[in-house]
Amino acid sequence: MEVRRIGELGPADRAAFFDRDAGVDDVREPVREIVDRVRREGDVALREYAREFDDVEVGNVDVTDRTERAYHQVDDAVREAIETAAANVRAFHERQMPADWRESFDGRELGRRYRPIERVGVYAPGGTAAYPSSVLMGVLPARVAGVEHVAVATPPAKPLPPATLAAAHVAGADAVYQVGGAQAIAALAHGTESVPAVQKVVGPGNRWVTAAKAEVRGDVEIDFLAGPSELLVVCDETADPALVAADMVAQAEHDPAASVVCVTDDADTAQAVAEACERQAVARDRADIVEQALDGDASGVLLARSMSEAVTFAEAYAAEHLSIVAADDEALLDRIDSAGSVFLGPYSPVAAGDYAAGPNHVLPTGGLAKVAGGLAVDDFLRSSTVQRLDREALAALRETVTTLARAEGLEAHAASVERRFDDGD
Repeated sequence: MEVRRIGELGPADRAAFFDRDAGVDDVREPVREIVDRVRREGDVALREYAREFDDVEVGNVDVTDRTERAYHQVDDAVREAIETAAANVRAFHERQMPADWRESFDGRELGRRYRPIERVGVYAPGGTAAYPSSVLMGVLPARVAGVEHVAVATPPAKPLPPATLAAAHVAGADAVYQVGGAQAIAALAHGTESVPAVQKVVGPGNRWVTAAKAEVRGDVEIDFLAGPSELLVVCDETADPALVAADMVAQAEHDPAASVVCVTDDADTAQAVAEACERQAVARDRADIVEQALDGDASGVLLARSMSEAVTFAEAYAAEHLSIVAADDEALLDRIDSAGSVFLGPYSPVAAGDYAAGPNHVLPTGGLAKVAGGLAVDDFLRSSTVQRLDREALAALRETVTTLARAEGLEAHAASVERRFDDGD
């Protein structure tokens, strides 16, 4: 990897780093066709797409009955790892659960209450790898929120990954369907003979999945449109270049389009990280994917003139994953507001958050962290405000309400208040 100076980046270089998107434009039309066909043909379309895209003959779309069996069939070590990760993820999300409240404000009894969405669909990617962690990250916060029915859709395979099915069992999914890609999102959004429609669809996926979420948005709620994985490491001369490189290589193995960036103000550290990435990449099982990601225009090692310039870059970048490895990491964190999930210090690898630390790994990409956070219990709740006014409280607001109503030309609004104090007809 080549070390570049931030101040010397040209417009095209900066666009590659900052204008990241989910890459869905090239597949919008075929995805629209898939969604429309699933809406019209239901399970028939799902089975034909499984044959075409996954090279799998699907009998029963619903494979919920296989989850408990898979739980008992996986290796003891895998089962224990799933249960440990699930316990940590559940505990973290339980801390997010808001409480209903009601308070009195001079005769106005006001409050807010929270109720779960009734039916949610969780997409768990498959394809080149199994992702039981995505099952946990999607199902568990929904369960903590109290969602009545949580369904999982995951691509068909021969055989279906037992770890994914076991994770669905541990997390408490009500239903699991072997359907993947854009057709899975369409099925969850519109329903088929085997897949009841849900009210919200969440979870990560490739650009076909993301494009499908964009297509059905409006018919069903979604979490957000996420693109390929991102990691930004901000470090100083105290960082171990080999560990920084290990995190970059780890995120690069997700996708050839992944963005992995290191920013430092120390030239020796920058060069050492670049060299370590090259050495470690060739030793990985998914070396081809890793090297494509590291060589991508949106990846690289950047040398800043100061940590202030590094911080400015980080805030503008708004990374999905932000790793800070520096002598005063807390001071740097205080200056960076935009990040999906932050990892502090040399013993907080992003992989820990991907699997088992507790926070959710379904995170905003493409700069969306400037306005949104990762998947949370809040995403599975709806809230209502509650208000009760006594006569004295309404009397105190009478003039304010009627004056504003008439200023807006809404006379009936004013009259609805005045009538409560009118002793006549």
